Parts: sequence; structure tokens; C-alpha cells
Amino acid sequence: MLAVHGVTKRYGEREALRGVSFQAGAGEMVAVIGPNGAGKTTLLSILAGVQPPTAGDVSLPPGGVGWVPQQPALYSRLSVAENLELFARLERAGGRLGPSPPGAHPGPVEAVAAMLEQTGLQERAGERVERLSGGNRQRVNIAIGLLSEPTVLVLDEPSSSLDPRQRERLWRFICALSQRGRCVVFSTHNVAEAERYAQRLVVLADGELLFNGSPDEFARAATRESSSHPGFEGAFVEFLRERGH
Repeated sequence: MLAVHGVTKRYGEREALRGVSFQAGAGEMVAVIGPNGAGKTTLLSILAGVQPPTAGDVSLPPGGVGWVPQQPALYSRLSVAENLELFARLERAGGRLGPSPPGAHPGPVEAVAAMLEQTGLQERAGERVERLSGGNRQRVNIAIGLLSEPTVLVLDEPSSSLDPRQRERLWRFICALSQRGRCVVFSTHNVAEAERYAQRLVVLADGELLFNGSPDEFARAATRESSSHPGFEGAFVEFLRERGH
């Protein structure tokens, strides 16, 4: 479903990514992890089409990519439904103002109704975003990324500002999207989240791909190099240290 081939990104003389390649299938959860400055956000923004690679390419299925940046792109004084309708109109620039006639491509009104139902936000539809909890704001942020009905959803640090209960609810929601067939690619600094939710790990450091495989494969590879067997997070730190990061 998603294929990344030799993606490189340079900013002047600085190389943020060097020849990164991996693939992901329908319904797969892919975690992109690594230390600060590893190139995670750069990679995700290239997958989302926000910026082009300097070299290499990204192959996407029909349906394209939904992009959910780390900072929610919401208007706090508008309601949940008003935010969704605004972005639905931007997504369908030049579309109809009211409901679509029978047989026509769904317009903003239908898109908002469908997204409120899909994300379980119907009861919050009329509530101003500034009054929502951090977890519900992030759900609205993801709902905006889903308005175009993308086949691949890309999320940059989706749970970084949430408390443990909000994180648990958000990950249940994201996992449900994956179970319905969407490929989900997310970055995180929380290695435990990557171990728990991802079927594939993409480990970056200084723009270089160090590992591409399942969490179990990573744990076996990392613990073989460490005599102390310090658990997944400790093995991750040791894995990076052994490679000079």
C-alpha cells in the first residue's frame, strides 16, 4: 500500500534523511521512532506530500494520505462541526454550500456528518474547540486528516500532550482506524507506545534508517547486543548507543 524508495532530504549542506526505504500494507500500524533530530517529522511530512524529497520517491495507493501534524490546526472559537465544515470546504474547494443532490459526490455537509459519526464526536459537534479536553482536540485534529477519506493516515506525535487516560482513548480510536483497513504511520518518543501498538518499527537516527521490522524482531536484535536485557526501552537506548547515537 505504501512504498518508500531511497528517500533523501537535504537542507543546504545538511542531510536530514539518507536513502530511507520501507513498505507498509493495508491495516498496518507503522511507528517511526528515534532520538531528537533523527528526521522523523521530515520523513512524515514527505509521506504526506507537505514537502518533496531531494531524492527517492514515495508510492501511494489511490485515496492518498491524510496528514495530522503534531500541533492541532484548529480554530478554537469555532465549534467542532464548524471546524470540520471549514476544512471540508477547503478540501473540496468550489464545492456546493448545501447538501449534495442524489447521486452526486458527497459535499462538505455529508462529509462532516460522516466524520462526526466515524469519530464518535456527534455529542461534541456544537461545542467550541477551546472547551474540549486535549484528547478530544486531538480527535478533531485526526478527523480533519480523515476528511478526504485517505487510504494512509500519517500522524506526528499524536499523543505527546495527553495524560495517560486520554492517550489510552486516543490509541483505541487510532487502532480502530487501522482495523478498518487504513495504513497508519505515526511518530512517537514513547517507545512503549511503539512496542504496544505498531506491527512495524522504522528506527531513524541522524537521518539514517537503522532498523525496519516488527517490534519482536527489534527486541531480539537489540537484546542480543546487551547482556543486561533491560526491557524494550532499555534495549532501544542500548541499540542506539551501540551505533554511536
